[in-house]
Amino acid sequence: MTTLERTNPPDNRVELISSRAGRFAALAVICLAELLVVLDNTIVNVALPSIGVELHTGVSGLQWVVDAYTLTFAGLLLACGNLGDRYGRRRIMIIGLIGVGVMSVAGANAETLGQVIAARAAMGVFAAAVFPATLALIINIFTDTRERALAIAAWTAMAGFAIAIGPMSGGWLLEHFSWHSVFWINVPVAGVAIIATLLLVPESKAAVVGRLDLPGIVLSIAGITLLVWSIIEAPRYGWLSLATLGGIAAAAVLLGAFVWWQLRAQTPILDMRLFRIRRFSLPALAIAIAYFSMFGFLFLITQYFQGVREYTPLEFGIASLPFAVSVAVGAPIATLLAQRIGTTAVIVFGLLLTGLGLYLGGAVDVDSTYLADVLPSMVSMALGLAIVQGPATESIMSSLPSMRPVPARPSTTPPARSAAPSAWRCSGPSSPRTTRRRSHRSSTGCPRC
Repeated sequence: MTTLERTNPPDNRVELISSRAGRFAALAVICLAELLVVLDNTIVNVALPSIGVELHTGVSGLQWVVDAYTLTFAGLLLACGNLGDRYGRRRIMIIGLIGVGVMSVAGANAETLGQVIAARAAMGVFAAAVFPATLALIINIFTDTRERALAIAAWTAMAGFAIAIGPMSGGWLLEHFSWHSVFWINVPVAGVAIIATLLLVPESKAAVVGRLDLPGIVLSIAGITLLVWSIIEAPRYGWLSLATLGGIAAAAVLLGAFVWWQLRAQTPILDMRLFRIRRFSLPALAIAIAYFSMFGFLFLITQYFQGVREYTPLEFGIASLPFAVSVAVGAPIATLLAQRIGTTAVIVFGLLLTGLGLYLGGAVDVDSTYLADVLPSMVSMALGLAIVQGPATESIMSSLPSMRPVPARPSTTPPARSAAPSAWRCSGPSSPRTTRRRSHRSSTGCPRC
């Protein structure tokens, strides 16, 4: 039976799981929740042709089926991360899982393109509540350095793996069911994740949060959303059009105002001083480059398989499976290797592999063979992403101030299944996890909480 110890430190409140099996059971549940929200970024892609035919819509409409999720997901990551610190990360994650499940039902029953887009946008909102909480919970559950590295490696592998298996899982569903199935599949997964979270994942929250930074939340949502919208719509209006340049300029002003306010706010949602730490800022930049490259690569390789080679959705999914396997295998190995030879060398090697994958992918043409040309580019790209993401995430977490133990004292609140509570004091910021966002992914939590 899992034993929990409730702690009440000045900076963070968390229930510690005393058994190793219990901690890794919680990790499995958290990774399931992560799988659900990240998978939704890509699984719908293979269903777009079927949606277009049935709902009589063109390319621009179908683009928003994908982009509506990305837009709301990216825009609300910072705000939802802060809410998790304030009201409880597990609580916010459960709310997000419930919302993803309910909105998936709405999407599956949609009869018009507008209803599908609205459901996808709402799913992005609730996914933004789930994703930041996953890493924050991991950081709080795993206090041992080696266990934490393994847990972070599993988390990073799952993120890349979920993105890569989206086409395969969506292809299999479309081979046997209609496009509605890419929404219905979320419902049982969300249900299992909710129940398992309630049973196995402990709650954690920041004990000292101060006043809610409403100006920071508004500025972050407005700035990020406008920037993402401008990039999404740039191919439609033109990169040098007034709409695109005006949107990017307005986003820059809003984000500049956000930075200015965060540097002056007493309780900012994003502590900008963290970016002065080299072991924090440079790995974060490496992750951004790796994910930016990966999504561009996946977009092009999808068009290549389905548009040039005319693969069915399932054939495309099977052909892209080596990408998912490479990410799943590479991330944990790279994280452990970085502990032995150093993070910098591993991250640099991963970026070089990413560049090699992009170069090989750019050389693929109509006459290229899968085994000799396409597969090496996919594996190189996937390994590069995996090698960068795991050690970089660990570096970001370990660069923050460490947790120091303080003498245990009797607790006036009966701890859950434990008669010997312990107290810990976290000297780091209460909300560092809101400092990193990926194309659709965020680094969360205090490293020693």
